[in-house]
Amino acid sequence: MNTQDTLTLVQSLAERLLARGAMMATAESCTGGLIAAACTELAGSSAWFERGFVTYSNQAKTELLGVSPALIERHGAVSEEVARAMAEGALQRAAVQVAVSVTGVAGPTGGSVDKPVGTVWIAWAARGEPSTARCCLFKGDRAAVRAQTCQAALAGLMDRLA
Repeated sequence: MNTQDTLTLVQSLAERLLARGAMMATAESCTGGLIAAACTELAGSSAWFERGFVTYSNQAKTELLGVSPALIERHGAVSEEVARAMAEGALQRAAVQVAVSVTGVAGPTGGSVDKPVGTVWIAWAARGEPSTARCCLFKGDRAAVRAQTCQAALAGLMDRLA
């Protein structure tokens, strides 16, 4: 992860959230808390970062975010539907205005023909707006996939707050 690029993204995100008096939450699977860690690396982040959910297992996605087991069974954990349900669940379970979620295959194993290593779904949710999601296919090893996911999630949140 290019630490400077991520720090710049987080600083810009903080400015936008503070200008709106808004708080954010994360719901992370394949990144295991990297997005929350990047946000809280910045001093004063408690003014705009409320919480992060690390929901690596399907059971955690269900228990902590309210993702339906049937939805996971039907579409798989790495899917638009589950990513959106994760972001919406974080929004419902935290006193925040925006949330971002990620679910994917960071590798080096776990990929398939339909969902190769590097496949990541990122979703964003905001109060009063429909959630949105995007599928990314990142290249590189596990660390590279996770770093790129973190940056794409933050950049997408910036775009939605523009």
